[in-house]
Amino acid sequence: MPAATATVPPAFLAAYDAVLDHWPTNTTTSELVTAYGTTHLLSHGPEDAPPVLLLPGGGATATGWYAMAAALGRNHRVHAVDLIGEPGRSVPAAAPANPLRTADDLTAWLHALLDGLRLDSAAFVGHSYGAWIALHHALRAPERVDRLVLLDPTNCFTGFSPRYLLRALPMLLRPTPARNATFLRWETRGADAELDPAWLRLLALAAEFPSARPVTGPRPTPAELGTLKPPTLLLLAERSRAHDSARMAARARAAVPRIRTATLPGATHHTLPAGAPPETYEWIEGFLKSA
Repeated sequence: MPAATATVPPAFLAAYDAVLDHWPTNTTTSELVTAYGTTHLLSHGPEDAPPVLLLPGGGATATGWYAMAAALGRNHRVHAVDLIGEPGRSVPAAAPANPLRTADDLTAWLHALLDGLRLDSAAFVGHSYGAWIALHHALRAPERVDRLVLLDPTNCFTGFSPRYLLRALPMLLRPTPARNATFLRWETRGADAELDPAWLRLLALAAEFPSARPVTGPRPTPAELGTLKPPTLLLLAERSRAHDSARMAARARAAVPRIRTATLPGATHHTLPAGAPPETYEWIEGFLKSA
């Protein structure tokens, strides 16, 4: 483990490892050093299978993709990434020559990851903020994105619900594990009682992680979205409180005529990805296999 992780609360690292225990057998961990820092990855599936990169949402880690890795890892080589500057085991460079500040920087970082994995391209699956990163990467470097799956994305086609932002405000201003847990209970409409307690504990403890300010930026314009080249699947949480899912689907179809859309029954924004309904994996597996 890099020395820089010594500042991370031990309880967070213990919770991280508890969720990592849910990953399938033969999962491997690795670290790729880039100009932006050291990126921690979890990998599963046949080494010669088509590659898929999984990008978590803000405040989440690579570990939450364990069910997705089990489902996709039968026919794909899955690499789940801890985002640099976000909770997890990735470590920003102490004095990076080019710190992560813009969407272009994130694209360069993903280029470095693909190069480190010796991949010309890969399919990308992103949730929430991870979907925003994946979409910007696909717009900037379509030759390195085989297929794109956006799992209840944020700030890609529409903005956040004002009610969602208002409820999130206390957690954003002064994050604590209790505030994180309260917000998750509200957004999941009480479904947190049915979700994996180890995963929920990790999400709550992320409040104590020494995160950097995330890279943010405007939504892509309709004109920019119209240039999107990789085949794209948009999966929306039926009961998401982060945004109006029907409105987002309409906006996406208007901007990207070839986009495929589907709604995940019963899902909310924060029950994903670990608590995704079975239809999620069927949609993604079928999409990745389609011609």
